[in-house]
Amino acid sequence: MMELKLINDKGASEGTVAASAELFGRDYNEALVHQVVTAFQANARSGNRAQKGRSDVQKSTKKPWRQKGTGRARAGMASSPLWRGGGKIFPNSPDENFSQKVNRKMYRAGIAAILSQLVRENRLSVVEDIQLDAPKTKGLVSKLKGMGLEQVLIITDNFNENLYLSSRNLENVMVLEAKHADPVSLVRFANVVLTKAAVKQFEEVLA
Repeated sequence: MMELKLINDKGASEGTVAASAELFGRDYNEALVHQVVTAFQANARSGNRAQKGRSDVQKSTKKPWRQKGTGRARAGMASSPLWRGGGKIFPNSPDENFSQKVNRKMYRAGIAAILSQLVRENRLSVVEDIQLDAPKTKGLVSKLKGMGLEQVLIITDNFNENLYLSSRNLENVMVLEAKHADPVSLVRFANVVLTKAAVKQFEEVLA
């Protein structure tokens, strides 16, 4: 077991919270984290981009000029990939598959490595809970300012409607449930705040 920093609404230390060393005290594996982050982004791609080959562009198939005697380069048809407006040589397919396989054990180890590095860099804090009386962006901004935090990812154990609605218009604030936390979000934000219940949920799922 290890201890995580517990802070209050003013950003002051309130002691520590016991947490799993396997989840929050793991060595940093840069290659594994890179693979997990890259795979997550690749799997999020829809793969719907498409380009036209020479058979798809609307061009005449007539030979532009005779083969010899003009002094110009030989040309067969205007859809040639060498011509402006011609088809692509190897066009992207609209059903291209970008997915990458990462097994469950690697994914969990990658998340644990990221969380552990956040702890080492003093970028991860734990709070008892974050509650707002109403879905007001100004209220959340004031609370985060009082805690001395900006560019923050807030992770809760369950869906908090007021907190979620208050964060939607803030570019550098995101609210996620622990079960929806992903490697890209964890590395994107300068600070990560977990509720005590979210820490326990992480331990149940990942440790």
